[in-house]
Amino acid sequence: MASITLDRLSKRYGAVTAVDDVSLEVPQGELMVLVGPSGCGKSTLLRMIAGLETITSGTVAIGGRVVNEVAPRDREIAMVFQSYALYPHMTVRQNLEYALKIRRMPVAERESRVGDAAAVLGLESLLDRLPKQLSGGQRQRVAVGRAIVRQPAAFLFDEPLSNLDAKLRVTMRAELSKLHRRLQATMVYVTHDQVEAMTLGDRIALLNGGRLQQVGAPLELYDRPANAFVAGFIGTPPMNLLPASLGHGGSVLEGAGFTLPVPASLEAQARAAGGRPLLVGIRPEHLLPPGREAPGPTAPLEVELDIVETLGHQSLAHGRLGETPLVAILAPGDAPPPGSAMTLRVPLAALHLFDATSSDRLAA
Repeated sequence: MASITLDRLSKRYGAVTAVDDVSLEVPQGELMVLVGPSGCGKSTLLRMIAGLETITSGTVAIGGRVVNEVAPRDREIAMVFQSYALYPHMTVRQNLEYALKIRRMPVAERESRVGDAAAVLGLESLLDRLPKQLSGGQRQRVAVGRAIVRQPAAFLFDEPLSNLDAKLRVTMRAELSKLHRRLQATMVYVTHDQVEAMTLGDRIALLNGGRLQQVGAPLELYDRPANAFVAGFIGTPPMNLLPASLGHGGSVLEGAGFTLPVPASLEAQARAAGGRPLLVGIRPEHLLPPGREAPGPTAPLEVELDIVETLGHQSLAHGRLGETPLVAILAPGDAPPPGSAMTLRVPLAALHLFDATSSDRLAA
């Protein structure tokens, strides 16, 4: 396996910049997830690593070798696409061995590699079936198996689970995670689904508008988002972001329908922001209903409930602070009926502050 290094990588289509000056290091054996909204440049970035897109500027190195001018077939990478791209007239066995066959690999070696991949992915009983005789999950495993038999330096996955139903996606996420642990392979995985990113990645690289927003372990992005975009993208439901300003000499945060004390850990950062507009970030799970306490000081928020979504193990309470939307995650019995008013409490230690102009987080 090999590391992947991107150095100031950019891709422009005329006046449109799809990828803008991205630098990223994927160490050997790491599963790096590229995540972001549709059109953020993540698939374009992956295709430049694979050699399927030309590079406007910057370099791609695989295993320390710059591969900008190297043909895709010679980059020692294997790519798994959103579409399974299986040959419909070939059996599973023939699909798995096809890339080895055109390389004129000896029959014994081909059979050994196909057998190993089939064992890893649970395909032994399906080797003589055609793709039309397989379920979606089985076809996806065959697509992954075609990559495994090549024994590449790195694996590239371009939204491989997006064609599967919700239940099967959960199962396949677990299968891919186990596969990565077993192979100890370098993998770059593209998705627009932040749940996939959080559950699969050793690290996450979050992109928006072609630019890298933050790189780090999943919980690092969740607990310490670099800016308001990261805070609003990572998490289900996403973080509540409430417009506010400093009042009473910088001791409180004032917004439409709420007043909160400035957390002691953020007093210096809030004062340094001066009179600039701020965003107060509150995770939905940190909002506490009456009767539930948290360590440390808390402050009340008077919320008008609009909708309550019951999910069985929890309820999502959608309400308003003045005219600002707010979502809270509550236990099923803690949410009153829609149209009610309720007082939620927020632990001050759980507050995040962002500069509303730059969107950067004011870190303690």
